[in-house]
Amino acid sequence: MVKAREQRIVFEAGQFDRAQWLNELGADREDLDLDRISRACDLSAQAEEKAIQLGSGWPSGRSSYFMGLEIADLLRDFRVDEDGLIAAIVYRAAREKQITVNHIRKQFGEKVSNLVEGVLKMAAISNIHILKNEMVLGETSDQVEQAKKMLVALVDDIRVALIKLAERTCAIRAAGHADRSKQLRLAQEITEIYAPLAHRLGIGHLKWELEDLAFRFTEPDAYRRIAALLDEKRTMRDRYIGSVLESLESKLELVKLKASLEGRAKHICSIWKKMNRKGIAFSEVYDVRAIRILVNSSDDCYRALGVVHNLWRNIPNEFDDYIANPKDNGYQSLHTAVIGPEGKILEVQIRTEGMHHEAEYGVCAHWTYKEKSPTGRVERYERRLSWLRQVIEWQDEVKNLPESASEMMANVSLDRVYLFTPDGHVIDMPPGATPVDFAYKVHTEIGHKCRGAKVNGKVVSLNQVLISGDHVEVITGNEALPRREWLHAHLGYVTTSKAKTKIQAWFGLRERKKNLEEGQRLVEGELRQLGIDAARKVLIGAAFGFSDEEEFLVALGRGDLQLSDVAEWVAVNELDIRKSSQLPLGFDTDLAPRLIKGLGGRAHEIAKCCNPVLGDSIAGIISDTGIVGVHVQECVEVLQGDAYGRLMRLSWQEGAQAVFSVDLKVEAYDRSGLLFDITALFVKEAINVIRLHSVTDQVAQRVDIDMTIEVESLKTLIKVLEMMQKIPNVVSARRFTS
Repeated sequence: MVKAREQRIVFEAGQFDRAQWLNELGADREDLDLDRISRACDLSAQAEEKAIQLGSGWPSGRSSYFMGLEIADLLRDFRVDEDGLIAAIVYRAAREKQITVNHIRKQFGEKVSNLVEGVLKMAAISNIHILKNEMVLGETSDQVEQAKKMLVALVDDIRVALIKLAERTCAIRAAGHADRSKQLRLAQEITEIYAPLAHRLGIGHLKWELEDLAFRFTEPDAYRRIAALLDEKRTMRDRYIGSVLESLESKLELVKLKASLEGRAKHICSIWKKMNRKGIAFSEVYDVRAIRILVNSSDDCYRALGVVHNLWRNIPNEFDDYIANPKDNGYQSLHTAVIGPEGKILEVQIRTEGMHHEAEYGVCAHWTYKEKSPTGRVERYERRLSWLRQVIEWQDEVKNLPESASEMMANVSLDRVYLFTPDGHVIDMPPGATPVDFAYKVHTEIGHKCRGAKVNGKVVSLNQVLISGDHVEVITGNEALPRREWLHAHLGYVTTSKAKTKIQAWFGLRERKKNLEEGQRLVEGELRQLGIDAARKVLIGAAFGFSDEEEFLVALGRGDLQLSDVAEWVAVNELDIRKSSQLPLGFDTDLAPRLIKGLGGRAHEIAKCCNPVLGDSIAGIISDTGIVGVHVQECVEVLQGDAYGRLMRLSWQEGAQAVFSVDLKVEAYDRSGLLFDITALFVKEAINVIRLHSVTDQVAQRVDIDMTIEVESLKTLIKVLEMMQKIPNVVSARRFTS
């Protein structure tokens, strides 16, 4: 297996010598303040010891202190600076909550604490677990892409990514004793996120180790089989490579070409991928026999290539010139495959020392950590763009994501903030977003019920500005109850158009509900007063241009439509009479044939139970004596008559005129002169009162008046009822049917 580099020191209790490690570190890097690094070691060790005393132990199952040292030691080859090494040493203690970021800031300054905070935010990616047998190419893959986008926005300092990569490398190196589910989760995370990240940053040797370690857990049988085959052939292969190097070295000396030759390490995972991709056996994988030639210049690379091709016959279509056409991550080299001694296929890589360093350490080979000009903001933005270019094509390495992933990554925006829900999903929002914006982004109902919020575990104001990496938890109530002040721009509660629109819509809907209830009350009261079935609301609304009953009622409640106009239409159009609005409301026997159609010559009488008037929809019921009783269609007697097969369909004659009697019921608070005011109204309107009976409740000071009057039209009846309701102390006046 390819390994980034052999561990030089054992980081375990009783075996680790801090003084020796610091001396080696100082000998390798004279620019480091070893006392400051030693203080970081003390802080991490003391924090862990205190945590153990309090009974919290090691949440991860490993010592956070020794793991921090192992991460820092791995970063030595990346030439990470002093602040980066200190951040690496204390990071695991911070992750396991043995020390706080604020404590680190006080001890080592803003730069170190910012690095630790950045790595902590990257660590949240571990919440997105994607095992191959659980991959769903929908919401889950979207979350992978969101995670990648979030990394782009979070990391504007390459040291953050390097610390996290080193930490994941140390974690999977030590995963051999973990339970199977943890191994698979960690391996899949590395396969999906961190190995592709190492590749995009051009850190080849770390990418290879991560892939091999992950492969060991995801495909243990295949890993052991290939590793065994490599070990089985090792002696023979080493002898073969040794003879190849001797022969090649002598040829290079003949043309006076200085070069360093070595056998190339084998990458187990890549061998397995090639076997599967090409459908070949292990014996047919030619790059298990491989050499690397390092020379001084690009010209020397091509000269060395000529020597190789003159010495052995090259295989067509197996030559790649990554010097003239570098890979996207900056990788440069010449790759060729030849038929070497004994007719065995041999892979050859040719590059300069600089190209090799670049291939091993990628972006770390030329990264600078300090701002070099006062225009730090501009440089920071340029640095982020450089970072973005390195990361933007991760999906090339993730073959089981949908094709749309390419489009999603192509739309990565630096002007977004990436936030975590409590269950680890990533949500992107525009800069300046608040917890209220976040709540409405998650779900409209969550926004409506929002009462408060926690950010990174702490209760915050609802107008706090969120930043990338924040863990946001919305505190909700039982009822939807947004606050109007959220819409006040100067208070800063809401910045996104979605949240504003949803809040405005909620208040609009609440007003609509009130208007709907008011419209319903008005029209039903009017129809009840006239003794007309409330179900006719639909027909009335349609007459005023409303296709929806609810819209009709809202308009009436809001005042866009006047109740008097509705009453007028009812009076004129109840029977769709177009020529005259004077509708006869009563009749005698002699007038009956001129008033009612459909009697078939039968005798008839007005039913006393409902006392229909012209303007009502009517039906007839044939009695046992053959007389047709004329009822309102909604009368319960009509329904019962239908059951016996005695129902007749009747309608009013057009243009008929007569005087009809109508029963009224008036409810009022008793006072002196009340009956006089009522009868005076009838005198003024020339309306004949046939019957009047009043009952007074002395205790409640209420009076109920029943009366029968004669009117010539429904329009007249509506007018009289409206005028009666305006008489002082009258509570209601309505048409009454028994």
